Amino acid sequence: MTDSFDVDGLLDDPETRVVVCCGSGGVGKTTTAAALALRAAERGRQTVVLTIDPARRLAQALGLRELGNHPRRVSVPGFEPRGELWAMMLDMRRTFDDMVRRHAGPERSEQLLANPFYQTISTSFSGTQEYMAMEKLGQLAATGEWDLIIVDTPPSRSALDFLDAPNRLSAALDGRMIRLLTTPARAGTWGLRKVVGAGFSMFAKAVSTILGGQLLADASAFVQAFDSTFGGFRERAEKTAELLRSRGTSFLVVAAPEPDALREASYFVDRLSTESMPLDGLVANRTHPVLADVSEISAIDALAAAESLERRTATGTGDEGSADGTAGPDGADGADALAAAVLRLHADRIAMAGREERLLARFTRAHPHVPVTTVPALPSDVHDLDGLRDIGNRLARG
Repeated sequence: MTDSFDVDGLLDDPETRVVVCCGSGGVGKTTTAAALALRAAERGRQTVVLTIDPARRLAQALGLRELGNHPRRVSVPGFEPRGELWAMMLDMRRTFDDMVRRHAGPERSEQLLANPFYQTISTSFSGTQEYMAMEKLGQLAATGEWDLIIVDTPPSRSALDFLDAPNRLSAALDGRMIRLLTTPARAGTWGLRKVVGAGFSMFAKAVSTILGGQLLADASAFVQAFDSTFGGFRERAEKTAELLRSRGTSFLVVAAPEPDALREASYFVDRLSTESMPLDGLVANRTHPVLADVSEISAIDALAAAESLERRTATGTGDEGSADGTAGPDGADGADALAAAVLRLHADRIAMAGREERLLARFTRAHPHVPVTTVPALPSDVHDLDGLRDIGNRLARG
């Protein structure tokens, strides 16, 4: 298998400024991001972890009641890291609102925030969430308050859509629909009707149903204010995109050792390569390795021994028996039954470990340049800092 990458070396390197964890849902990506952030803080980094996962699991993993749209310092009794640990969860609407207030004057910002077209675009326009994730990452990097930012991305292939968000949002706002909506302010309603012909009434009715009767005026007012107020929004997004491609950024793909998750991981690896993004490795999470001291017992031997014990228990030949001559569950038969169950469990574990090894080997054959770190599954879910610290230790051991 491909060599494991050096997690502590990555976190300790002062040139590492951004770590992006991506992957499909249900593979422990949020927990991985939180564990990395905790480990980095305890090793002396001024760390902030940003999640755009709407499941809100990050606060629970850090032992916090909730997270907001602005970084909150993790301060738990007994937690005294060499550095600092901050955490936040992206609120798309609040990020957009903050951007309006920051770049528009008080009067204009209030007009924009009250605009029905803005209220729609800030919550449901395609690409808005991903663009706001870019905006928030850029804001965090620009402050210089943290020397390490760890990003936990959404649990789907859309996790990399924020790379396309600036162009998609720009194209939408510069596109034909917006030009049609803003035409009345420049050329009057007749000019718009002439442009779109007989289909205008149906078009206007359909969109007006969504945005209200003041659609055209609201859209015109919004776009004109947007053009004058946010002229540099694309430039800021491009700057953040440059940050994501810089030497100070590292992408980690998180996956479970399962066929679907590893197929998704392959998609992420290929996409990152296409986008020239700096990929540091794959975290194979929740693996089931066999302990070294019992690995010499093969699955075949374990099953054979289990069947022998089960036959002996069934016939009662291995037990002194009870007073009426039947096998007693609390005697040797009980011990044999327990031993047989353990042996079968061991055989299942060996089979599972072998299947996972084959799946990971297939991935590494397809992507030999991608280092892999494996993290054994824990017996229970992570609910506190100690659990995250354990995950961090396992990540570092690989």
